[in-house]
Amino acid sequence: MVCGMSSFTAFKPLVKNGVGPSTVGIPSNTTLPAIEFLATKFSTISLAQWQQRFEAGEILNAIGRVMSPQDSLIRESHLHYYRRIENEPELPFKAQIIFQDHHLVVADKPHFMPVTPGGRYVQQSLLVQLKQQLNLPELSPVHRIDRETAGLVLFSVRAQDRNAYQAMFRLREVEKTYEGIAGAPETSNQYPTFPRTHKSMMMEDTQFFRMREVATHEYPDAANYNSETWIDCIERLDVNDAARPTSETTPKSLARYLLKPITGQRHQLRVHMNALGLPLLGDQFYPVVKHRAKEPDKPDKPDDFNSPLQLLAKTISFQDPLTGAFRTFESERQLTPSSS
Repeated sequence: MVCGMSSFTAFKPLVKNGVGPSTVGIPSNTTLPAIEFLATKFSTISLAQWQQRFEAGEILNAIGRVMSPQDSLIRESHLHYYRRIENEPELPFKAQIIFQDHHLVVADKPHFMPVTPGGRYVQQSLLVQLKQQLNLPELSPVHRIDRETAGLVLFSVRAQDRNAYQAMFRLREVEKTYEGIAGAPETSNQYPTFPRTHKSMMMEDTQFFRMREVATHEYPDAANYNSETWIDCIERLDVNDAARPTSETTPKSLARYLLKPITGQRHQLRVHMNALGLPLLGDQFYPVVKHRAKEPDKPDKPDDFNSPLQLLAKTISFQDPLTGAFRTFESERQLTPSSS
């Protein structure tokens, strides 16, 4: 339990440069001054970096008072702080806005761009860029797609509208279709036929950034399922005409797949395709991790922009809960085996 003077909703810090503040709770027995508490809590950030944030007035208490480095936290419940990334890499592409009204923004995201700040990216995230570009401080994502995936993302313009849009996803009132490129069906030793519905029980892997399917001998409830995807093979690709890099692991023949997720587990489409013996082209996590530092405290390796994950959030359809209009949006991006 934490002690404090006010609740988390008593004060709403400003958005700075498109970035809202993060919040950290303070245990009641904390005797460290503010700067030492933060440096201990977030050991990857140096004392010098925290000092800079204090000097910039970027550390606030629950009621919005600007904190000093040596301030006592005994009577504080939590602190607000603004994230910074030193030497944040710049992504060489931008998202496109394909729809905007008073309630909704729909963006067409490129590969490699995170929807929200995280990891190495803050200013380069889709949310921060849209907040700055559109001057919409309350903008927030209604749903998310993987950083590696390209395509459509919906944002709520006003905070009071957010729950109505998010409820559509919780109640499965949104129809989404994805496109993916992987080996042709005959390249899998499972010889899958299409169309098909793939169902499984998915759980977080021992590597926290991955998901996996579990069998009944591993988990008592694995006979049930928490993930479901409808998949069809819609086009055979002429490999001879596809300008793509080749390697020992690249399938000899490729195909384009249409995927409709019924549920929304993390990495669901990537895991399901891999389970069929047809991992998506350019996938750095499935079936094996190819593009991550071996040491957990080291940053990820630089992205290879020439080999994006071949997965695209292509269409999204729903009845707008605020206007009653039926909405259908389609990404203008195209998957190719060699570029995003």
